[in-house]
Parts: sequence; structure tokens; C-alpha cells
Amino acid sequence: MARVSMSTVVVAHDSLAELRRSLPPLLAQLSEEDELVVVDNASSDGLAAELERLAPSAKLVALDENIGFAAGANRGVGAGSGELVVLLNPDAIVQPGWADAIRAAWGGPWAAWMALVLLEGGQRINTSGGVLHFTGFGWAGQVDEPRQAAPRRPSEVAFVSGACMAIPRVRWDELGGFPEHFFMYCEDVDLSLRLRLMGEKLAVVPDAVVEHLYEFAKGGSKFRLLERNRWATVIRTYPRSLLLVVLPALIAAEAVVWVAAFRGAWWRMKVLATFDVLRALPRLLQERRRIQDRRTAPVRALTAVMSERLDSPYFGRLGRAVVLRVALRGYWYVAKALLR
Repeated sequence: MARVSMSTVVVAHDSLAELRRSLPPLLAQLSEEDELVVVDNASSDGLAAELERLAPSAKLVALDENIGFAAGANRGVGAGSGELVVLLNPDAIVQPGWADAIRAAWGGPWAAWMALVLLEGGQRINTSGGVLHFTGFGWAGQVDEPRQAAPRRPSEVAFVSGACMAIPRVRWDELGGFPEHFFMYCEDVDLSLRLRLMGEKLAVVPDAVVEHLYEFAKGGSKFRLLERNRWATVIRTYPRSLLLVVLPALIAAEAVVWVAAFRGAWWRMKVLATFDVLRALPRLLQERRRIQDRRTAPVRALTAVMSERLDSPYFGRLGRAVVLRVALRGYWYVAKALLR
């Protein structure tokens, strides 16, 4: 069988310092049939000028404004031609054997897959696969756990991480790529759920490894985007029956988020996120109709991979509270029984 061609798409904004570290090991693993596409989201650090030296064979998509990761990824994929599309963060450094491992999953049971993403140094996990709560909160699975705790073989995940994800081009085109109005954050959750609505499965391929120069803090606007896009994903992708049974939990979670926003001094971002969702609601409902009309899988295709536990370290003591855990477990048990 012919070797599948691969388009690796890197969306960058003022990422020259990171690309100086990440591009050399990436280029060393690409074959003649592969291509590298770099999307320059209006960088001011001289990226476009230096790319010719860093990666002379790369395709440059130079944009006049920063249109975000989601739209930038769409532009980059559109500029490529490889059968397998790989999205890679500019601060993700591929490890030996990455290209062969990410390519080897082609033709398997997975509609999209991701690399095992490690934190800088390679000893601890950044994400071994996205974890998704039924209220729409998503986070990095096994974050900060030792590398030895990661899966040993390809394993199903709730959603694939945009830090390093692979998807056949035909699947990407069929879905229409990422929702561009997300700008950044949650677009990987949304795309993963849309695949699941079509009965597809997603996986982490642990032999494909990248080290991610990751930090959670990105400024207050991150909370606005996370909250706005979480609600957009729920509205767009949750089937009606699922939306109805989780509605009380969504309302309760909203109250908790408002309390956390005031305590964490990011309540202004939460206000802006709320207005964003309300303004976008007519468009989101139109998109919802198109997505749900294409659904071929039963609701359990989503509920089977959703968690009732808020066990991300980012939730702190709240996620570890025994009363909350018991309440969520009971609620989700009843909800799934109603859906059946």
C-alpha cells in the first residue's frame, strides 16, 4: 500500500522563538510526500521573514490580521494537499518516531487521533486525551501525572487535543473544519463531538509523542473564550434529548461558575462571555440545525464518553468535594437511564 501523504499545519502568532525549537525536529521526520504549512497570524516578530531560513520547503500562509487558531487552521488545511491532516502547536516539539507513529494509525478504527502530549522535559503528562464532563467542561486527561501512567497502546478518548491531532482530509472536509467564530479554545471539543454524532471513534496514539511548552495562564480573556465556546459547543452539538436532561445541571453549573468568576476576579470576562453567547444565539441555533440534521449515531455515542466527575486539578477543592461527587454521579446515572 502506498505511503499516505501528510500535511502538518502549524498556526503561529508571534511564535518565532518557539518555532526555532520545534521546526528542526519536525522537518527531520517529514518525508518527500509530506508538506509543512505554516500559518502566520499577523505576527510582529519577523516570523515570515525568517521562515525561509528555518523551513525553506514550507508553505507560508501569511495573514494580515490575527484570525485565531480555529480560522487559521482552516486556512492552513485548505492550503495543503496531504491525505492526512496533522495540526501541531508551534510550541509542540515532536519526539523521535512521531511521524511514523502518527501516520501508522491511518486506516485503523479511528476517525481522528492525537499524540501523547508531555510537558516540557518529557517526564510528566500534559494530556493523554481530552476528558469531557456532561456539562460541557473539557480538560486535559492525566495532566501532570508521570509519563509512566499514560496508556501503552492506542486508546479511546472523549476528544482529541488540538495541540497535536490528526484527521484524514476527507473527514475534515466533510465536517467543514473548525468553527471559525470560536477564535481559539474548545474547537477541538466541538469537532470531536461532531465526529461522534456521526458514529466515529477517537483515540490517543501513545507511540506518537510531543513535548509541549505549556502554561495554562494566558490572561483574563482566556476565561471569556473558554466560557463562550463551552456554551457554543453545548448548543451546537448536544442532541435535544441530551440537552433536556442536562439542563438542570447546566443551570446549576452556571451559578457555580459565576461564584468562581467573582472569587477569581474574572467576572468581567464571564459577563462578556454571556453577552457573546446571547448575541450569537441565532447563528448557533442555525448551526445546530445543520449539525443535528447530519447526526447518524444514537445519543449514547456522546454519553458513553462523558464523565460525571470534575476531577481536573483546575477545579481544585470543589472537584474533590465528596457531596458534589455523589450528587453528580447520581444525577448522571438517572440522566442516562432517562436517555435509554
